[in-house]
Amino acid sequence: MKYQLNRRDFLKKTSAAAIASMAMGAPMSGLLSSCGTPQMPSTADSVILLFMAGGMAHTETFDPKRFTPFRKGMESKEVLSTFPSVPTVLDGIHFSEGLESIGKIMDKGTLIRSYVAADLGHILHTRHQYHFHTCYEPPQSVVVPHLGSWIAKEKGPLNPVIPPFINIGQRFTVGEGEELKAFHSAGFLGSENGPFLIPDPTAGLDSVRPPIGMDTKRFESRNKLYQDLISASPMGEFGSDYQKESLKRSMEQAYILLNSPEAKAFDLSQEPKESYDKYNTGKFGLGCLLAKRLVDQGARYITVTTEYEPFFGWDTHDNGNTRLKDMKKMIDSPIAQLISDLDASGKLDRTIVIVASEFSRDMLTEGRPDLKVQDQVQVPDIIEDMKNYGMHRHFTDGCSMLMFGGGVKRGHVFGKTADERPCKTIENPIKIDSIHQTVYHALGIPPDKNYEIEKRPFYTTPDGHGKVEPGLLV
Repeated sequence: MKYQLNRRDFLKKTSAAAIASMAMGAPMSGLLSSCGTPQMPSTADSVILLFMAGGMAHTETFDPKRFTPFRKGMESKEVLSTFPSVPTVLDGIHFSEGLESIGKIMDKGTLIRSYVAADLGHILHTRHQYHFHTCYEPPQSVVVPHLGSWIAKEKGPLNPVIPPFINIGQRFTVGEGEELKAFHSAGFLGSENGPFLIPDPTAGLDSVRPPIGMDTKRFESRNKLYQDLISASPMGEFGSDYQKESLKRSMEQAYILLNSPEAKAFDLSQEPKESYDKYNTGKFGLGCLLAKRLVDQGARYITVTTEYEPFFGWDTHDNGNTRLKDMKKMIDSPIAQLISDLDASGKLDRTIVIVASEFSRDMLTEGRPDLKVQDQVQVPDIIEDMKNYGMHRHFTDGCSMLMFGGGVKRGHVFGKTADERPCKTIENPIKIDSIHQTVYHALGIPPDKNYEIEKRPFYTTPDGHGKVEPGLLV
C-alpha cells in the first residue's frame, strides 16, 4: 500500500506496481456511491489526536491510585501507582506526578476515566491501534479508512493547499511497520484523503520539496509522466476510475503545495525561538508545535504520535517507573502549551484535541479481570529490582483519555474506575465507536453516513451503530 508514503516520496516512485497497489479495497465501479442524511450543524472544524502509542497506564498518568514507593522485597500486588499524585486546577482531581502542566489546563477540557478498549482475542498493539484509529476490528475484507480519512473526505479541506489529513511522528521502518501501514490508509475513499506522512517534524519542510538534485523542469516532467500513466491505464488495472481520479488529485495537491506560500507552515525554523523552546522536548513536542502551525493554516485532521516501536516509549514491558518519568517530560509541557496557544488564538473553540492510547497497563492483570488473556510479561510476586517496579502488563478495562475544544465540555470529568485492583471502569464506560461518533457529531457528520462497498453499506462506525456520548459535549 504505497500510498502510505508522503507526497515527495510518492512522486519519486516510477513503478506501475506502486500505483496498482493503491487500488486495494477500492470500489471497482467508476463511482463511489454515498448514502446518508445531509451534514448537520457543527461545533468543530478540525481535530488533533495526540496519540500515546504503546499503552499509557491510567494509574500512572491521569487516574492515579494509592502510591506505593519502591522498596526491596515489596509484593507486586501492593503496587497500584508508582508515582505520588498531584493536584490539578479542578477541585478534588489529581494527576500522577510529572503531569503538572497538563493539570493546570484541565479547566479547558474533559477528563475521561472510563474508556474501555476492545477484546480482540489477544493483546497486540497494532491490532488495538488499528481498532482505535478505524473503529473496525481487524481483519477486514476491504482496506478500512482511518478516522482522519473519513473526516478529510466528508468535510473536505479547510485550505485547498494544505493536506486535510497529516500524520506526524510515526516511522514505518521500525518494529511492526507493515501492520502500522494497514490502518494509515484512506482505503476506498481514495488516496487524496490518505495521510500526508511526516515522520520527523524537524524535517517537515523536506516533505514538500522536490528531491535533492531535481530541478523544477525535471519535476514537472516527472509529474506529467505519472498523470499520463494513470490516465492511460485500463479501468481495473490501477483501480476504478474513481480511484485513478483520486490519485491524480492527490498528485495535483502535492504539486500545488510545493509551490505555495503555505509550505512555510511546515518549516519550524520560522517559529519564534521563545515559542520553539517551549515545545522542544524532542520529536513529540515539536510535532505538537507543527500541529499548531498546520491547524492555523487549515489542516482538517492531524495525528501527532509518541511513535509506536515495540518495547520503547509507552510499551513498558520493564522499567515502567523509570521510563515513564522520561515519557512525562516528553509530553507534559508541549500538550499544555498546545492547548494554551490554541485557546489564546481562539482556535480551540473549533478544534477538538484528543490525548489517548490504545489501552492501559497494570502490574498484575493482562487483558481484563473477567477475560484474562495469556501473560506476555513475567512479573515476580516479590519485587527486588527497580526494573520490575511499574505497570508492565496490558490492561483494557479502564483507560484514561483527555478531550478539549470544539464543543467538548470544559472542566469536566467523565467516568470512574475502582480505587483498588482491579482498577477497572465502574461508571460510564465508553468504547471507541462512541468516541468516533462523538467526534463525527461535533464535525457535523451524520451517524448514518456510508458508502456502498462490495454491494453492502460501509459506515463510519460498524453498521452505523456508534452512539454520540452527550456527556462529553456542551
